[in-house]
Amino acid sequence: MNHLPHHCSHTRIAPQTGNSFRIKKGQILRITDPLGEQVADLFSVNQHDHRCTLSSGRSLDYASKIYLTKGDLLYANDSQVMFTILEDTVGKHDFLLTPCSQEMFEILYKHVGHHPSCFENLRMALAPHGIQGHLISTTFNVFMNVNVHEGGRLTVDPPLSKPGDHVDLRAEMDMICGLTACSAEGSNNGSFKPIEYSIRDA
Repeated sequence: MNHLPHHCSHTRIAPQTGNSFRIKKGQILRITDPLGEQVADLFSVNQHDHRCTLSSGRSLDYASKIYLTKGDLLYANDSQVMFTILEDTVGKHDFLLTPCSQEMFEILYKHVGHHPSCFENLRMALAPHGIQGHLISTTFNVFMNVNVHEGGRLTVDPPLSKPGDHVDLRAEMDMICGLTACSAEGSNNGSFKPIEYSIRDA
């Protein structure tokens, strides 16, 4: 876990781990997949009001689509804009599924014993900021390739991201963010790799 000042330039998140950081309104967050086919789960909370959190439902409702990319907005649960997607070299991300959790591995995959998960990594990374786990809802799953089929059936397919692909998000409020290198085998084409991010002034 790594706590970083808002002016930091570049950080690598190790496989199956997560970080937290602050970002100021107007700054730009770049999330990069350095090796390809690796998902990053992003969650954000208003720095000044922790009741204001990232909302998949609001974002998809206002965009009238389930795949968000360049030019689209990520909204909070109170309908304030949190991020604007400025640049996107992949164009396919997921905003339907919650971060992988211990329970998910047990229910979906019958896993026995502890398994690293994005929910656990986000919860641990955000806890020092006073953000409790129950506030963590659906994450913006950068590079995750979820497809909808006949009858609404979902499949999680290998990410389309290639080495060096990235997404740029402009912060529209002061926020505390959690970001992971996803821990689910099925989301990352069977392997675990790092994620990189940087924060810069516009």
